[in-house]
Amino acid sequence: MPSVPVTIPEDEVERALVIAAHPDDIDFGAAGTVALWTDRGVQVTYCICTDGDAGGFDPAVPRREIPGIRRAEQVAAAREVGVTDVRFLGYKDGRLEPTFDLRRDISRVIRQVRPQRAIVPSPEYRWDRLPASHPDHRAAGEAAVNSIYPDARNPFTHVELLRDEGLEAWTVREMWIMAHPSPDHAVDVTDVVERKLAALRSHVSQVAHIDGFDDFVRGFLRGDASVHGLPQGRMAEAFKVVACP
Repeated sequence: MPSVPVTIPEDEVERALVIAAHPDDIDFGAAGTVALWTDRGVQVTYCICTDGDAGGFDPAVPRREIPGIRRAEQVAAAREVGVTDVRFLGYKDGRLEPTFDLRRDISRVIRQVRPQRAIVPSPEYRWDRLPASHPDHRAAGEAAVNSIYPDARNPFTHVELLRDEGLEAWTVREMWIMAHPSPDHAVDVTDVVERKLAALRSHVSQVAHIDGFDDFVRGFLRGDASVHGLPQGRMAEAFKVVACP
């Protein structure tokens, strides 16, 4: 299945925003793509809805320490792919809902960053990869899509952002949806896969216990590359691309 063309010329993308539910979501779904963008000079910002406080596998680590650990891991992971602007919204892990407050908080970041392109989680179930459809992922996806259209572009939605913070409305021109059930665009990340793996390994609290982790990730990426018609042995991240006119 060949990839569809993107709707914005790459040289018109100066800023991009990546929205996710948890620390590590971006690194599983899009870190290779982000590395390619930052290499081209795109300013990429991460917006993480929760601190991942329900994650972690080591019972010896006090639960109160998990949010700080996971924030630090995400900042370190972002640095591996050229991202230094990482913002956390602080919602509770496992309890995320696509509320109007969450939409406002995402819209705030959109208006601050003013990205031409955004990567967001899928609000839809992916039955062949159920872990990708964690309730928080879907909630973050629904809130992100609603923030992109219509909230962030409408000056009469979240009026306090303009009135109290001076944040003018902003239109994101294109969405790339991670873990969508019908992806139609693949990005060849073979040449930056080591940086993606380094980003993922930064999430020590989440992946250190997984034997053969690098091979698992490489196999996953090769599968997506094959589905989208890339040559044998190449590795890819896959997205659903949606224009936002």
